[in-house]
Amino acid sequence: MRYLGTVVRPPSEARSYILQVTYGCSHNRCTFCGTYLDKPFRIRPEEEVLEDITLTGQRMPYTRRVFLADGDAMVLSTRRLVTILDALDSAFPHLERVGIYANARDLLNKSEDDLSLLCRKGLGIVYLGLESGSDEILRRICKGATASEMVQAVRKARATGMHASVIAILGIGGPELSSAHAEATGRVVSEMDPDYFSLLTLMLVPGTELHRQWQAGAFQLMTPEAMLVELRQVIGHLDGLSHCVFRTNHASNYLPLAGTLPQDKARLLATLDEALARGKSVLRPEAWRAL
Repeated sequence: MRYLGTVVRPPSEARSYILQVTYGCSHNRCTFCGTYLDKPFRIRPEEEVLEDITLTGQRMPYTRRVFLADGDAMVLSTRRLVTILDALDSAFPHLERVGIYANARDLLNKSEDDLSLLCRKGLGIVYLGLESGSDEILRRICKGATASEMVQAVRKARATGMHASVIAILGIGGPELSSAHAEATGRVVSEMDPDYFSLLTLMLVPGTELHRQWQAGAFQLMTPEAMLVELRQVIGHLDGLSHCVFRTNHASNYLPLAGTLPQDKARLLATLDEALARGKSVLRPEAWRAL
């Protein structure tokens, strides 16, 4: 198992074998993200990937889950992904699921037949960073995709049998666009109807463009209480979901929440109302937050 630079994965992949198949992020221009500033994007040599799979299969044969890193490993060709998935299936007889980060471009560039093939080969879940449902915010943070494109991408993946996990970020629009961010994010996630939806809370990373904007006074951070108000607004605008597991369990969040939507919506809103009434005493201390 060989790794290059910073390696991240979703919280739900905590017990997965992390396999780097690409290095960095092919987009790598989002103003808030410092994850892959330490390495340029490139595709990892196939022979190295297959060697790692063989070695890990010998050392960890009971592995049940694998996560393909880095930032948008779905950028790989379908042929190369199938080769990797077949190798994983051979190396891990107890394998249950393979997960991957994907952006809208990656998913939309693949045909439905390609995505269906990848799903049959074991690619069971894609993680997509929506960040915000507001096109204005997406433009400001240089996301590289519109909300409509991301809705199409998620619905396309789900139509081929894959599960979809969507992530958005509280505070990414600052105080100025907070209400617009919350309303649009709730609406867009409702249109996506993902299997999983999670919210992170913005943390500024030195070296990123958003951090420089904050230093220059061009971007304002929201207070923890304002983040909770925004969170409540997002949940309030989530309607028409089929069965969505909702979480705010990331280390960046001030208040961990868990539920299934739509049935737990009223309970989640009541919990937030109680937290807002009690104030900072129920929030995760700033020193405990992390990315």
